[in-house]
Amino acid sequence: MKIGYFSSSTPITKISQKRFNRAKQFLQSKGCELVAGKLTGQSDFYRSGSIKKRAAEINQLIHDETIDILMATIGGLNSNAILKYVDFDYLQSHPKIVVGYSDTTAFLLAVYTQAPACRVLYGPALVASFGEFSPLVDYTWKSFKQVIDNPQQVLQTAPEFWTDERLNWDDFTKAKKLLPNYWGYTQTSFLEGRIIGGNLDTMSGIIGSKYFPKFSKDNLLLIEDAEKDASIVERNFSMLDNSGIFDQVKGIILGKHALFDDLGTNRRPIDILLEILDGRPVPIIYDYDGCHTVPMVTTPLGDYAKFNAKTRQVHFSKYLV
Repeated sequence: MKIGYFSSSTPITKISQKRFNRAKQFLQSKGCELVAGKLTGQSDFYRSGSIKKRAAEINQLIHDETIDILMATIGGLNSNAILKYVDFDYLQSHPKIVVGYSDTTAFLLAVYTQAPACRVLYGPALVASFGEFSPLVDYTWKSFKQVIDNPQQVLQTAPEFWTDERLNWDDFTKAKKLLPNYWGYTQTSFLEGRIIGGNLDTMSGIIGSKYFPKFSKDNLLLIEDAEKDASIVERNFSMLDNSGIFDQVKGIILGKHALFDDLGTNRRPIDILLEILDGRPVPIIYDYDGCHTVPMVTTPLGDYAKFNAKTRQVHFSKYLV
């Protein structure tokens, strides 16, 4: 497995070198060969480089035909700025697996719409995910490897425990507090359809563009966010509602929201979403683990997915099986 990594927004390889090195060592211990993007170790204040330099880093990796996987190092806020400079035509004719989450949603959905020959995974980022400590990193790797090794179909079982505790970014201080896992649902514990989506806040930066996917009644909409408060979550849910997307899809998969701030309202993201839907019969499975909490389930975007909230399992397949 040869992984080329890029920093399309935050310069994490510069500002978190301990975690970056730990992540590289972890992947190399699993037999992965790593290829550094040209902005590795670089910083331009809040970003890894100028807009064109960040696009050029990705294009460098796209044109390297020895690379199997393009992996983000982390997210940020500005991946949407680079899209018009990315060589999607070459990527379509020389497809790769592309993986990341959070702000990388902008690039993932652009690949999904502009280079559909690629396999797009809403999954771990090099520094943010594989720089985590054991045992949490071990489940994230297991889920990712299962999806990589089984491109036609794979059954994923969510972890028994999860956490969003903000600890151990650079150095280990103590074990994170783990919570028993649970998936909730509103109408039915079982949902199936072709899954597409990603980070909700990032979607606001590409909605209405050619990079934003079109939805249908065959789709399950995956949405997740992190470190937002109730007012922002309401705004972002309303963005999708005002765009008519909730009326276009078969159902919603709502991810766990890491470090959510309810602003004293004692309301969860699912409560806000239900208020926005206002009684419309859109089924929801919520608190899915394919998001900013750890460990992370890898989600192949565009696959046909069968979610069972009671067993916390999801079956992904390239075909309807």
